[in-house]
Amino acid sequence: MKVTKILPLALLMMAVVSCNKPAGELVGSSKAQNFREANPYGMLFIKKGSFMMGANTQSAVFEQPDNIVMVTVDAFWMDETEITNSEYHQFVDWVRDSIAMTNLVAAGMTDYAIQPRDGDFDEENFQLNWRKKVPYDSKEEDVHDALAPMFYSDGTLKTNFLHYRYSWVNMDQALSPKNKFDVATSSYPAGATVRVDTFWVEENGEIKDATITRPLREPKDLLTEKIICIYPDTLVWARDFQYTFNDPLLHLYFSHPGYAEYPVVGVTWEQAHAFCNWRTQLFNSHSSAPANEYRLPTEAQWEYAARGGRKMAMYPWGSNYARDAQGCFFANFKPFRGSYNDDTGTMTMRVAQFRPNDFGLFDMGGNVAEWTNSAYQTSANTNIHDLNPDYSYMARKDDPDILKRKVVKGGSWKDISYFMQCGVRTYEYQYESRPYIGFRCVRAYIGD
Repeated sequence: MKVTKILPLALLMMAVVSCNKPAGELVGSSKAQNFREANPYGMLFIKKGSFMMGANTQSAVFEQPDNIVMVTVDAFWMDETEITNSEYHQFVDWVRDSIAMTNLVAAGMTDYAIQPRDGDFDEENFQLNWRKKVPYDSKEEDVHDALAPMFYSDGTLKTNFLHYRYSWVNMDQALSPKNKFDVATSSYPAGATVRVDTFWVEENGEIKDATITRPLREPKDLLTEKIICIYPDTLVWARDFQYTFNDPLLHLYFSHPGYAEYPVVGVTWEQAHAFCNWRTQLFNSHSSAPANEYRLPTEAQWEYAARGGRKMAMYPWGSNYARDAQGCFFANFKPFRGSYNDDTGTMTMRVAQFRPNDFGLFDMGGNVAEWTNSAYQTSANTNIHDLNPDYSYMARKDDPDILKRKVVKGGSWKDISYFMQCGVRTYEYQYESRPYIGFRCVRAYIGD
């Protein structure tokens, strides 16, 4: 019996000695000393580096030239291609199914929620049971009645009811000196307030929002909870190009499987921001170790990735020209006036149809322009830091439109080659959607 008791203790002491971590010393508590981040599916590793940020040539639009600065960015992961219709449809389907299961639970079918191990079922706070499939074709009357509000009488889905609810920390409010947390008193300063947006849904399904100022007493007061309709605006194909016949794209571009691998368009910056939040939650719900959040790239990250490791590359493919030696175009854009198809594409094309850049990224120039996380200001390069620069601002409801401009990079199928240059920047308002603007995601790398 004595040998039996002594053996485990001896083994423990041997393990401590073999690991060079003596008892009674500061050895740390982490159990993941050899952690290595797995490659996220569909993303490429962009190594850290420095580059010259800014346009290589005189602006074709603005008289004031861009300020070119040397900056450094840390390593990150980036989507190999722009987000496709198929990938965005996964987001739409998830929102649709979550609303459907919530309606079924509200109708008393609590098996569509995860049952608590102890205590009664909480009808206000519960987790959905994603192992269950939503019976959209069910003939049962109670199921039909629960799902009926989501569809028109002909069975068509009411896309304006596809609401996604999420929250984020208002960092500009959290970092304000007047709101600095006092560790000595374990409280925020007396009279501290935060300016945030609040959202709610009317009975008719219309989303309302307003900017409010509220007391700052605890960390959760820094949160903004947003509600947004996430379905792409398919009417952009007709609205943005009048006196053209784009009806096939208007009706089929997002819904037909023939366009599944085309870049999603008609998505606002706000919808792209919501997609990134959902993608983060989706990953963390299936991973034992949470990762950095998915987000839109900063302008510096996007430009660095587009240059493919070349500090002064004009175009993503490394050349100073839009064609190769054989006269073939490097991307999908507008080569000549009235001639869109000389590069083999008239409007959007399937992703990854042209050669990737030196980082392996496809379509960093042409096909569709891309949202970035950065706010647009003409003199931003003058004010930014030279390490991981980011000029960003989360605009509120009552902010003027000039604060709601976001940087767009890369040029599109309807743009001339100038806009495909790595350093060229344009902007669009965060609430606008266009048939020539899409996006891709990045995720910060864990480690050096």
